[in-house]
Amino acid sequence: MNIKITGSGSYIPTEIVSNIDFAQHVFLNDDGTPFPHPNDVVAQKFLEITGIQERRYVTDDLNTSDIAFIAAQKAIADAKIDPETLDYIIFAHNFGNVKKGAIQTDILPSLATRVKFDLRIKNPKCVAYDMLFGCPGWVEGVIQAQAFIRAGMAKKCLVIGAETLSRVVDLHDRDSMIYSDGAGATIIEATEDKGGILAHETATYAYDEAYYLHFGNSFNKNHDPDVRYIKMNGRKIYEFALSNVPLAMKECLDKSGIDVSQVKKILIHQANEKMDEAIIQRFYRLYKQTAPEGIMPMSIHKLGNSSVATVPTLYDSLVKGKIENQELHKGDVIIFASVGAGMNINAIVYQM
Repeated sequence: MNIKITGSGSYIPTEIVSNIDFAQHVFLNDDGTPFPHPNDVVAQKFLEITGIQERRYVTDDLNTSDIAFIAAQKAIADAKIDPETLDYIIFAHNFGNVKKGAIQTDILPSLATRVKFDLRIKNPKCVAYDMLFGCPGWVEGVIQAQAFIRAGMAKKCLVIGAETLSRVVDLHDRDSMIYSDGAGATIIEATEDKGGILAHETATYAYDEAYYLHFGNSFNKNHDPDVRYIKMNGRKIYEFALSNVPLAMKECLDKSGIDVSQVKKILIHQANEKMDEAIIQRFYRLYKQTAPEGIMPMSIHKLGNSSVATVPTLYDSLVKGKIENQELHKGDVIIFASVGAGMNINAIVYQM
């Protein structure tokens, strides 16, 4: 028995927000003082570091569970399965449903339950639950799904990663330009087909790193102190990721028994182009090799950082032939890898 992704789907929001759209924002330092550089300089520096030219936001009428449902429908259709045969729905997100203009998250009922309701699944033994695991949530959901299948507790699982970060950003914080919205979904099944999940690795670093990403007050000191926004210590995260992600990827690959030369693509969390490139370079350096050209497909330039949605939407785009000069073939070995709030790191070695 092997465990494979048999179907995928995604929802890419329709609202395109370019870097130019931030020209009228009033950016502040964390102490509330005016940022010393004009916004055009901020935007140019931001582009050079992150590679993000534009990002996608959901329309005001949509919430995280809505776009997850759309992605789930596509994945189910792609896998050609009856949704009533699903044993688990695992929904990775971080902030629940945050309505436009709201100051509260809504996670009652769970977003996984809402997706099950929207899919009109009657089977009570289809268990639906949410996962809060930072940006690596979808990858961890796939790891959990394969564990259920290996244990004989499931045969088919729906794993979703969706987020609407545009609802929880501080518009006075330059980091707000990184974040975006999106949803990706996959069907994970037991199959007699060759390949599938060959190895996985997960770690949580919390002793010093727990609050590198957290909820905090607006940089605008006149804002309500009880309203919180996503905040990050970018420098600490960058250093942490470069030190730890390549090692986790190597441990995972070594566990799989696959030689690094056999890896065709690495699908890494779309957090920051410079950081991702540095992670890949360090990973190959551990094998005393140079990263092959084209090894790392990217979607961050146009889609931004949609947290748990980056890896599954990247995978769906890749297998559907939507990324220029990038493709996958049956038998190809790929690595999924992610890093995020926790601080959590995970990786999967997977054969198409």
